[in-house]
Amino acid sequence: MRRKRFPRIIIAGTKGGSGKTLVSLGLITLLRSKALSVVPFKKGPDYIDSGWLSFAAGVPCYNLDPFLMTEGAIRSSFRDHYSNADIAVIEGNRGLYDGMDAKGSCSTAELSKMLEAPVVVVLDCTKVTRTAGAFLLGMLKFDRSVRIAGVVLNQIAGVRHERLIHEVIAQTCNIPVVGAIPRLPGGYLSERHMGLTPFQEHPDVEKAVSYAGEIARKYLDIDEIRRVASSSPPVSEGEGSQPLNEDGRGLKIGIIKDSAFQFYYPDNFEALLRRGAELVEINALDSRDLPRVDALYIGGGFPETHAIALAENVSFRKALKRAVEKGLPVYAECGGLMYLGKSIVSGGKSYPMADVFPLRFSLEKKPAAHGYTMVRVESANPFYKKGTLLRGHEFHYSRVLDGSLRQGSRYTFGMRRGKGITQKLDGISYRNVLATYTHTHALGTPEWADGMIRQAKSFRRKRLSHG
Repeated sequence: MRRKRFPRIIIAGTKGGSGKTLVSLGLITLLRSKALSVVPFKKGPDYIDSGWLSFAAGVPCYNLDPFLMTEGAIRSSFRDHYSNADIAVIEGNRGLYDGMDAKGSCSTAELSKMLEAPVVVVLDCTKVTRTAGAFLLGMLKFDRSVRIAGVVLNQIAGVRHERLIHEVIAQTCNIPVVGAIPRLPGGYLSERHMGLTPFQEHPDVEKAVSYAGEIARKYLDIDEIRRVASSSPPVSEGEGSQPLNEDGRGLKIGIIKDSAFQFYYPDNFEALLRRGAELVEINALDSRDLPRVDALYIGGGFPETHAIALAENVSFRKALKRAVEKGLPVYAECGGLMYLGKSIVSGGKSYPMADVFPLRFSLEKKPAAHGYTMVRVESANPFYKKGTLLRGHEFHYSRVLDGSLRQGSRYTFGMRRGKGITQKLDGISYRNVLATYTHTHALGTPEWADGMIRQAKSFRRKRLSHG
């Protein structure tokens, strides 16, 4: 088996909100300032952090998720997307050992073992001194097959505070302190929806990323971090690169991609491109008509924050509904589902949407659903065979005010895990449309791209036969 070295580092934390994203962004920005190429990865299904990491690195950020993907697919994705980069920076999620159960299934720690990647822990030192050493020592001994190779001290109160914790770690933990970040004023990286504001909506994204880079320059030991990353062992091959299958050559698949709809996995786009399809980006906020495409993909995002603009673009909403009635294949996820509904109710006002489904969505102050999903395809639909088991995730603040459907529509998915749209049901099918709260990843669900291509080919064939 061929093996190759890939310098890499995982930035993990003791909990969510410990400072992983700030350190990851700062590290990527600092490395790039030294003329090094960086490929970013994000553990888990997160879109928002991935977007920030991608912006900082100047290249796509790929998600590595042990729940959505097999171990072989994870290693293949890592190797394939590493390309000619100098280093990979992988941001973890939640605490290092936090997973789906008491065994830590699908945790950042498990990902580190799959990739044999050294881990740098970001340790929140708020109001602790010697206890920080106890905390870190426990993490080191908790699973000795996880290689914790360094620690960044965060929320340091001053010189004395830093010196005390340095001494404790040197005496008890025998790993290097590769950074010490003081308490910082907020504002540059504001939080919303249990994470950072999407970079597309940040008022000054370049200033925020530059700020993170300056923090890294001042407070991280970049030479030691690079040494740790370069000490990574070879990465064994995974399942092999996805084969090139150009059965979709000549097809045009529209992607609604604008500030309202921005949550997409790069792997999903690549799965369509590998099949020979051409991707056509469409702006639902500004476009007056729907271009001539053979299928349409509407991802997630925050349509509620753009409800006025989406509602005011009447011509596009009507063009989309007409296309649906003519049989255009449409696959919609989360925000896309909401856009295909009758209206979005927010702030006491109702904003009309595309009205493909007679559903009204309201926005809650807390997440209505958040976590991984497992669904079984229970009925006929355009994209998946009946009986197919799918893994995905859901994360939304919206809920359906009325779950009744018009004639010709039906719920397709039965939820084995997760909430779905209503009463443990998800995936509304109507004509050649399938809309769901569940997000899927193409490397874990190859049936998704197969279905998109199959439906696009069928629609194109019928359209050409009718002139």
